[in-house]
Amino acid sequence: MLPPQKPTAADQQIFSLGRVLQSLREENDVDVLIETTISYLKEQFDYKLVWIALYDRLNHILFGKGGFSPVADISYLRQRVVLSPGDLLEQVVIEQRSLGVADLKAENRAEQWQGFAEKFNIQGTIILPIRYKDRCLGIVLMGSERWGYMLGGEAKARLMMVLGELGAALYQSEIDLQQKQTKRLDEPLLRLLESVRTLGNLEQKLEVVVQATHEFVSPTRTKIYWFDREKRYFWLRLSDRYSKTQAEQQSSRITAQELNDFYYALSVNQIVSIGEGRSSLKSAFTLKLLQRLNVRSLLAAPIVWQKDLLGFVAVEAREARIWSDVEKNFVIGAAGLLSLAAPTESMEITIKQVQNDAQLTSQVAKAICKDSDRLEILRVCAARVLERLGATRFLLLDLDADQNQYQILYQSQPRNRRNLISALDALKELDWQLLQHSSEAVGIEDAEEDLKFYNWRSDLVENGVHSFLISNCTQGHAPESLLLVTTETPRYWTSQEKELLQAVSQQIGVIVRQWRLHQVTEQQEKILRSFQQCFRILERTQTSIPQPTHQFERAALEQIASVLGCPLALLLSWKPEQDVAQVIPGVIANNQFTVNTDAVIPIQSEPLIYWAFATDGLLAIKVDDVPEQTRKWLNGSGIGQVLVMALRTSADYQPTGVVLMADRAERQWSEQSLTALESLICQFAWSRWHLHITQILQSTTNNLQQLNWYKHRRLEEIQRTLVLLLSQMYDLGIPTNELTHTRHLQLLRQVDAATGSMTAMLKFEQWQVCVTKETVPIASLLKRSLERVELLLKQQKLWVGVHGLGQPIDSTEKTYSTLYNSSEGVKTQAMAIVGDIVKIELVIYELLMNACRRSVSGGRIDIWCRRMDEELLEVSVTDNGIIEAQLLEQLHQDAPKKVLSPSSLSQPPGLHLLICQNLMQLMGGELHFYQLPDGRVVSRLLLPLTV
Repeated sequence: MLPPQKPTAADQQIFSLGRVLQSLREENDVDVLIETTISYLKEQFDYKLVWIALYDRLNHILFGKGGFSPVADISYLRQRVVLSPGDLLEQVVIEQRSLGVADLKAENRAEQWQGFAEKFNIQGTIILPIRYKDRCLGIVLMGSERWGYMLGGEAKARLMMVLGELGAALYQSEIDLQQKQTKRLDEPLLRLLESVRTLGNLEQKLEVVVQATHEFVSPTRTKIYWFDREKRYFWLRLSDRYSKTQAEQQSSRITAQELNDFYYALSVNQIVSIGEGRSSLKSAFTLKLLQRLNVRSLLAAPIVWQKDLLGFVAVEAREARIWSDVEKNFVIGAAGLLSLAAPTESMEITIKQVQNDAQLTSQVAKAICKDSDRLEILRVCAARVLERLGATRFLLLDLDADQNQYQILYQSQPRNRRNLISALDALKELDWQLLQHSSEAVGIEDAEEDLKFYNWRSDLVENGVHSFLISNCTQGHAPESLLLVTTETPRYWTSQEKELLQAVSQQIGVIVRQWRLHQVTEQQEKILRSFQQCFRILERTQTSIPQPTHQFERAALEQIASVLGCPLALLLSWKPEQDVAQVIPGVIANNQFTVNTDAVIPIQSEPLIYWAFATDGLLAIKVDDVPEQTRKWLNGSGIGQVLVMALRTSADYQPTGVVLMADRAERQWSEQSLTALESLICQFAWSRWHLHITQILQSTTNNLQQLNWYKHRRLEEIQRTLVLLLSQMYDLGIPTNELTHTRHLQLLRQVDAATGSMTAMLKFEQWQVCVTKETVPIASLLKRSLERVELLLKQQKLWVGVHGLGQPIDSTEKTYSTLYNSSEGVKTQAMAIVGDIVKIELVIYELLMNACRRSVSGGRIDIWCRRMDEELLEVSVTDNGIIEAQLLEQLHQDAPKKVLSPSSLSQPPGLHLLICQNLMQLMGGELHFYQLPDGRVVSRLLLPLTV
């Protein structure tokens, strides 16, 4: 057998590591854990200074727990270090990473150890965190006399294992301590609960609670304060020293106004904790409260019953003290026990009050069901509510959307008090949301201190209101109707009082809704009357033409203004060809809303007109946004805002007017009124457009009738003269020369034919166009049409090509000259059209004449003939001339024909081409104009073929 080998240094290190890890796992005492770790570090690592400290998270402090150093005095190793930003120790605690320092003597970020290091020559230092589950429990500081001395990889690994095990043990120890403390909290509270349950007198219960709390927390003083709701102050009801003299109670009073931050924290059921370096209140109120109670630390737990503050349990200490969670929980539990015991003292009074409240709400409900007089219902309700709540005023408010104010529908107050103001401003957004979502009435104890309903503060306080209770009459909906009860002194509103007012307000809300429906009905009737009046005005424009335009516009503006009840309504009007607008006044209520009616307003540069054109519908504009150039003519001192809307009948028509209305700056209009107003203005636009169209058509008809009468009488005279001349020629006899005789007969026949056609036109087409049906070859028709424009063709040296007569287009191409030479073999009988040949020939002549005038000298005109099917023939005239794009667009068959505004169709050549289009539609044909991609202009004519 071989002799046992001596363990190596590495083995010894592993054995030592195992022993210390085992010891740390089995030990629960924190001090033993620290000592075990210190012994291991002293044995295994060559450091002159080792310091272990535990971290207090709440106060951000390191508590020294021991170590070793070059001196025997260990007080330096037990020091308490308050961490500060930028400190090396804080950096290790926050980041939970180890940190090395080459020379601790030169490190300014470790002031706590810098002096010690200089004295004992400590240089190379390493600081390591003691952590567990991302939670820092403390640190280890290790320093040597060598500069920059750091641990190697294997040594650092062993050290991290030991510190990891130490962190786990410390964490478990902390958890165990918390569990033990929690268990200790249960037994005192259970004993206190049993004591309170067995006692019948409230004073005895208070004494038991004070005694148990004082024993558990061990403060300087333990007290119970009670709250006086009427006078809003806390008074000392009981103390642990049983000193309850009247003088002490008087001196210990705490008014809610004096320490309102403290009071509001208790009223919302929050514990107030003031300890060493920490406070749940603002610093100013904390100092004031501590000075008032003459203490340095305080725990105050509210005694609350059904959201009503009864008082609070106060635990006071003369020294700076950190209150533990266990102590806070015990005080909260003690206050909770009192909140359950206190109501029994006044249970009979509370039951009677609840019965009276139920009787009050039932009486209001019965009055509403009986459909009694609304004012009488409100009078009885106000008297009972004011008596029950001990209040001064009873106000019923309703939101006027037009004025953006709450109008007072009803108010009741003592005879020696004057009425409150007639209206209150609209609520701010936060107050609006508060009333909309609140399940009970909202109480304001002191209007001068509470920030809620801040925009009402000045009006209410000036009228003697210092406290009020307000409720939304339609719970869960927008607070458009409100019930307000006020007092002249600050006071506390209980939950029972809030619930009572909420119930009463819901019943009164029924009355308000009935009243509002009546208002809406009246408004609708008013709008209906305005519409009826506008329709009557329109009827007058239709039955009594011509109607003076300005008279109609003023009457319409009066009806438009009546819908909104606005003091100013006018019209900016102009004609399509004008550049300036005229001011037409409709309603000017008083001198504060005057305008300069003689002003000349440029259409293109007036901002109001531009904004109205850019808006589809009504546009509201504040007077502050109106430019100075507009204010020169819109100069009324009372004008605060304006409404403008362009008179539109269609998106294709440019407006020729803008309606303008004005009122005060604070005026608001309901959505219903604005919708009705838009409809009225649209109706006004159509009526005005109809009146203008009627006037234009009437004027045009008069002119055409005069022209037709004149031309018809002239044609009759010409026809009579021709007939007379013909008879005279016949009377002269036949010339002797045979050639002259033949020519003479030809001319007589031509004159006779012209006279015959003129006679038919004078007889059948005096006041309307008649369409006849004849058949003619298309070649003959084109030949006669080209003869009529022959002079124009020669003047402009134009070349004309006719294609597709009688044969397919790609096999035959004939020029203008072929129409006069039958030897060329043109088969003109191949295509013949049917219709009113005279009118069709005039249309073709018009197309050719326009093509000649558009074309440049030396250009070309092509006439294409193509059979579409067995019934239709297409004749297209193409030229290389220039035509206006606007004219082509307006000649499109589906394009709207603008009557009020000037266009290319109101004068030749557009007017003549439009007439040709209409004639072709009358005769069953079609006429279209368009431009090819290569720039050529096409006039496309569709004519019916003979079957």
